[in-house]
This record gives sequence, structure tokens and C-alpha cells, in this order.
Amino acid sequence: MMQRHMPMGYKMVNGNIEIQEEQAEIIKRIFMDYINGKSMIAIAKELTAMNVLNANKKPNWNHGSVGKILQNVKYQGDNLYPKLIEKDIFTKTQQRRTAKEAELGRTQQIYAMRNQTVFSGKIRCGECGEPYRKYIEHAGKPSEKIKWKCKKYIFQNEVCCKNQFYTDSQLMDIFIAATNELIKKKWLLEKVPKKKPLKMTLELRQTENRIKELEQEQLFSSLELAELVFKRAELIYKDLKIDDHKSNTEKIKEALAGIEKITEFDEELFEAIIKQITVYQDTKVDVEYINGTIISRSIENSGKDEKHGSDEKDSSNNTASNKIRQACKSRAEKA
Repeated sequence: MMQRHMPMGYKMVNGNIEIQEEQAEIIKRIFMDYINGKSMIAIAKELTAMNVLNANKKPNWNHGSVGKILQNVKYQGDNLYPKLIEKDIFTKTQQRRTAKEAELGRTQQIYAMRNQTVFSGKIRCGECGEPYRKYIEHAGKPSEKIKWKCKKYIFQNEVCCKNQFYTDSQLMDIFIAATNELIKKKWLLEKVPKKKPLKMTLELRQTENRIKELEQEQLFSSLELAELVFKRAELIYKDLKIDDHKSNTEKIKEALAGIEKITEFDEELFEAIIKQITVYQDTKVDVEYINGTIISRSIENSGKDEKHGSDEKDSSNNTASNKIRQACKSRAEKA
């Protein structure tokens, strides 16, 4: 059996780490395919189709498992691991990965990365619509805790939004559970989300009204009418969203190809297929995928700290919450 932390491509012989030739050929092929232009998803798809066993002895590959191999510095060789990949090949691989990240808009300044995780920008409050942020409680102390809270949890030194708090592990579990449900019910991916009606903004309404006035006056050749018709088209186009359901559905299928069940959190898989997670005060959670498919879950948080106080539900608490929310809204409008 392969040692738990032994990278694929190596084996232990009499206490020494040696190259496992058959697996090493797979590793070398992955690196060469990648620097020659193949995507991680395409590589994973080919390996799965060929029934190549991964590090867990299963013929199931995804772009996350390929990505972990491509970034493993041990393949360059060190005091323990014999060299499996030449330094120039490894360098070219990292250069392409960096270029792809920049192309996808994932490159950020170091100072901006300090508080960034895979969940940043992906978690949204279903009560007030604000994004969730990572908060570190008791930083640097033994009691340090990291929790995700609504951006408007505290606003102008008062509690505004009383939605649930979540830890990294809870968010990971939500993703794993929802995605495993999606794997079992892949037919959900084919359901095309209902198109939202065109949003009638004040500017669009005023433009429409003026066009009607000019048409009623039969000023069809006026320059103003031509300009307004063009402006209306611009406003409508600005609100329209590209219908990429089909292509995004294929991306999800490729990312999940060969996976029967997810047992541990995969950051790259999360980034590839998740649009956002919306959380609600009643512990309902909507996991939305990039093609618009939504898997709803009900998550039970434990402890008073997670629920911001008593478990009792009464009308007075609801009334107080509504008053706080209204007060926060008023302060936000004045700020």
C-alpha cells in the first residue's frame, strides 16, 4: 500500500524513497502535456478515459488532482526524493500556471491576499444581500477563531445583520454535500434556469417614454429619435446577460468526470464550478453552480455563539431584528 503522504511516482524501498517507474511515466506525461498546451481538465479527462489509477488507486481524475501534481516541488528532487522532473520543465509549468491565473483574473497583490481564501467573494448573505467576510477573533491567542460573517453584521458599531456565522470547515462540508448530491442527480444540470425579465431602470423608462412621445408626434426622421433608439438598445444590452448555460454545464461535467463521490475539499474544483453560496438566517443554504443550477441544503449550526444568542424564537426577537435592520438601512443611506 502507498504511504499516506508519498507523492504519486515514488515508492518506499528498505526505508529509502525510490522512483516508481510506471507512475513516474504518468507524472512526466502530465507535465509535458500541460506545457504543450493541454488544460488540466483535458488531461484529467484523458487519464480517466484510459483508466489510469491516481494516487488513491482509483481511475478518477479531475483538474484538482492534476493541479496538485503540477505544483508539487518534490518532483524536482531534494534530500529525500529523487528527481523525477527536470527543473526547466517544472519552471515552464509554473510559468504557464501563473499566466493562466492572470488570464482568469486570479493574480492579486500580496497585501490583498492576506485575508483572501477560496471562499472570498463567493459567500453571500440571503437576508441583506451583502457579501460574507472572514473575521479573525482573538487573533494570535490560543482561543483564536476564524469565522465568516455578513459584511453588515456590525455597521456603525451596532449589530445590523443577524445571519449565521460559518467556519471554513462548515463551508467545505456544505460544498462537499451539495456537490455529491449533484453528482447523484446529474440530470439537474440540464435544467435551464428561468430567464429573469428585463430590469426596467428609471433611465430606460424615461427613454422609452420619450421615444413614444416622438413617435406619436410622427417625428420619425428626427435626430433625437435616432439617438434615443440607439440609447435604448445600449441600456437593454447592458442589462442582458450572455446565455452561457450550455458551455458552463459542459465545464461542470468535465470537472466532475469520473468522480463518484467527493470525500475531501478540493479548492480548484470549488473555484471551477461554484458561482456563489447564499446563506440564510434559518440555516438554509443555496449552493449555486456556474451554470445556474442551485442545490439547497439545510445546515444546523450548534452553539449559542453560532446563532447569536438564545435558541428561543419569539415575535419580540423578530420585531427587534426588523427594527435593527431598518435602522442599519437608514444609517447606510445617510453614510
